[in-house]
Amino acid sequence: MLRAFEKWLDPFPPDEVPPPPDGLVRFLWACTRGARGYILALALLSAGVSIYEAWLFSFLGQVVDLLSAWKAGDATAMQESSVLWGIGLVLLTSIGLVALRTMVQHQVLAINLPLRLRWDFHRLMLRQSLSFFSDEFSGRVTTKVMQTALSVREVLFTLIEIAPGIGVYFIAIIALAGGFDLKLMLPFIAWIALFGLAMLYFVPRLGKVGQEQANARSSMTGRISDAYTNITTVKLFSHSKREAHFARAAMEDFKLTGFRQMRLVSQFEIVNQVLVVALIMGAGGYALWLWHQGQVGTGAVAAITAMALRVNGMSHWIMWQMTSLFENIGTVQDGMETLTRGPKVQDAPDAAALVTTGGAVTFDNVSFNYNGERQVLDALNLSIRPGEKIGLVGRSGAGKSTLINLLLRFYDVDEGAISIDGQNIAHVTQDSLRSAIGMVTQDTSLLHRSIRDNIAYGRPDATDAQIHSAAASAQADGFISQLSDKQGNSGYDTLVGERGIKLSGGQRQRVAIARVMLKNAPILLLDEATSALDSEVEVAIQESLDEMMKGKTVIAIAHRPSPVYHRSHGPAHCHGRRSHHRARHPCRTARQERHLCAAVASPERRISRRRSWFDRGHGVGISVSGPQWLSPFVIAHIRAGQPANNKFNKCIFSKNTIII
Repeated sequence: MLRAFEKWLDPFPPDEVPPPPDGLVRFLWACTRGARGYILALALLSAGVSIYEAWLFSFLGQVVDLLSAWKAGDATAMQESSVLWGIGLVLLTSIGLVALRTMVQHQVLAINLPLRLRWDFHRLMLRQSLSFFSDEFSGRVTTKVMQTALSVREVLFTLIEIAPGIGVYFIAIIALAGGFDLKLMLPFIAWIALFGLAMLYFVPRLGKVGQEQANARSSMTGRISDAYTNITTVKLFSHSKREAHFARAAMEDFKLTGFRQMRLVSQFEIVNQVLVVALIMGAGGYALWLWHQGQVGTGAVAAITAMALRVNGMSHWIMWQMTSLFENIGTVQDGMETLTRGPKVQDAPDAAALVTTGGAVTFDNVSFNYNGERQVLDALNLSIRPGEKIGLVGRSGAGKSTLINLLLRFYDVDEGAISIDGQNIAHVTQDSLRSAIGMVTQDTSLLHRSIRDNIAYGRPDATDAQIHSAAASAQADGFISQLSDKQGNSGYDTLVGERGIKLSGGQRQRVAIARVMLKNAPILLLDEATSALDSEVEVAIQESLDEMMKGKTVIAIAHRPSPVYHRSHGPAHCHGRRSHHRARHPCRTARQERHLCAAVASPERRISRRRSWFDRGHGVGISVSGPQWLSPFVIAHIRAGQPANNKFNKCIFSKNTIII
């Protein structure tokens, strides 16, 4: 029967959910989606159990009065008493009531509700834009996904127990006390009023310090996680002690918030004990006085005293529940700052899947800056024909990777449009866009899964034969066969460690190349794709790369010309945002290229020959400077299999356009 209740709430609903709204109440309401009926049932059952517990004291008083009236050994009176039969019936009924409440709370909600929230939160984070993760600790985000879900459950359970449960209980005991004598209600009403004032004083302060503690916990977790994630750097610079002290500073902040919380808890505990003692003395003493006056019976004294003692235990429980409640509310509010943020890059409501026909890429008057701080691209036009191979060469920070990130739509352009085969990428789904693009980066990180899983990430339905073929083409099969891990796995089943730390940089890059080969997308992006490979392996893998590039549109990024030089006519170096005069001229040499750039540059710009890493055996770099100079980068048309020389391909310069 318990297993049947466990299936009532699906923890993994298939439908996507929007980011929850701001505001604690609205956030909690959104988190109850799909479970509100069960939460309402739990609240009603909790109220029923509270009424049952309160009525036990009434029955206790009636039993005491009966025992006072009966003579010892009078079995007939006991058998004929409707009170005892009523007590027995209520006790038997309570078994089903408590069992049902327990199953709804523990089988339906306790596991499924937080798991459902984690499932929803995790999918929300996976849909976040790349810029979101650039500004957050990964460990901090993980903590918020995990802890916020658990804290939402605890907040809901506590509110259900305190509001309907305890609320109904106190109303019931006041009514029962009034049933013996209306004046016996006064001590309980006075206690509730004073306890409420104490809560009004302490609870907001506990809530504030609870949020501060949640922030401190997230910061502490983030710093510790950051050190573990970058443990190689920590070891390389012998900064273990430095990292320990860096984490200790966050731990000190957490300690201080914890001390402030416990000071408030201790003060609340003392005040609560004073109020409870006053209630026991007041209610019990007043009941005795009324009994002495003959206004109430012995049962009333017993019931009132028992209720006051019960309130003693419940008040301490309520205090700790309120402390826990606001600690969890603080955790929820801390998580809300992250979980309620929608992604900056979103699919249009009517977005369709991208349909690739040839892989033509067009940048049409594209402008872009990062957070309004630094203009990277301004009115850029670039046309890449289907199957064309383009190389981008330039200094770090020039905007090469930005161009790639915009094409992948990791960021939205400020102005202009980017199209693939005539389709604006802002009007197609992000999944279909990135499915049409394969990319190998210089900073290759792998998932902490097996080699097989990492290669198959490019095509999840690939067969083992296809995976092995891709690995062989990437010159990765040799080292893969020699791998093993402490779990006893070997070869393609070997776990690579977090971010692939068990593999060398070259091995990780070969796995990444195999993954892209398996994906076989029509557009290929290579960002220093062989930077981690030794020259011998690079030569061996080049034939496979050339084969993979056949029929594909390729954009290759390099900080220096050599990665594209060996299979091209040589990159053309031209720095500058735009040229104002239309010109068409073949570039034969660096000198001719320099003259062409000078010819099309606007008069106010200064053309200068600059000795740089471009000059070292690879021709002369041209720098265009002036009021509108911005982010120089290089565009070159490369052809696989062509011998390297200092001849340049045909260059077409037009207004705001460089087509090579």
